[in-house]
Amino acid sequence: MNVFKKSFFVMLLGVCSLASEIQSDVKVIAFAQDTMANDFRKAQVHEVRDEVAKHANLKFVYSDAKGQTSLLIAQIEKFIVMKVDLIILGTNDEETVVPVVAKAYKSGIPVIVLDRGINGDNFTTFINSDNIKIGSIGAQYIAQRLAGKGKVLLFEGLQKADVTKLRTKGFMDEIAKYKNIKVTKRTGNYLRRDTIIEMEKLIKEGVSFDAIFAESDSMISGVRSALERHKIDPASLITVGCDYTSEAKEAIISAKQTGSVLFPLGGTKSVEVARKIFAKQDVPKHIFIPVKLVTKENAEDIKPIF
Repeated sequence: MNVFKKSFFVMLLGVCSLASEIQSDVKVIAFAQDTMANDFRKAQVHEVRDEVAKHANLKFVYSDAKGQTSLLIAQIEKFIVMKVDLIILGTNDEETVVPVVAKAYKSGIPVIVLDRGINGDNFTTFINSDNIKIGSIGAQYIAQRLAGKGKVLLFEGLQKADVTKLRTKGFMDEIAKYKNIKVTKRTGNYLRRDTIIEMEKLIKEGVSFDAIFAESDSMISGVRSALERHKIDPASLITVGCDYTSEAKEAIISAKQTGSVLFPLGGTKSVEVARKIFAKQDVPKHIFIPVKLVTKENAEDIKPIF
């Protein structure tokens, strides 16, 4: 590796430093992540890091864009200059990052788009779960629990992320089959903090619901915090999240959360696919990871994603 390339490993703000000299036959996987403030996004990075550590011929670096698309683009640009061997992308915007992702791909760097898609074709493969199905599963379960009648609050994630649009579509398309269920939408940005703020507003306005579907377990956690602060028992209404974290498992078992749609991190799969790419094997343009509903009936038997 030349001196210029080495210097960027040291200079790149927010990336892991390399602990040892990188040999010419070692492949460097760089993870350009939207934010490490979100539990799920942070766990994705750690899963990739831990999987890479199992292979002596792989090294790992990452960047944290702190939720800023402009910073994410700048960090991808630095990875291109560094000539890393592969980039894993976790984006917060399906449109704005397209040119820089195309630049990386056209420069010969394979790009794995993880979890959240982009509106372009200049990448190697897209790994995610069926987000429309996630929304549909949540809606179907809630409708059944409500016997087709009631008021439902839908907490959406980041408005510019494709996963939000797809989960909302899946949820709304399914819930539309039940004419006696009314849906109210709020945005929680996949964050506890933002969800607490919105939930506090609703409670203070005296608005109540029979069920809540949040597009992440972090947001359902925020819902619980707000409810408990106002002496409302979370077990008094149906609450379903997405991801299936350890916190969600504990809440489901203790009846403080009704369910969660398991949404794998995709980090292990990303490294598996990266190794195939390095071995010059063909990989599909789109890879789906299965999802499933977790409730009190099966929570003990299913491992949380983190």
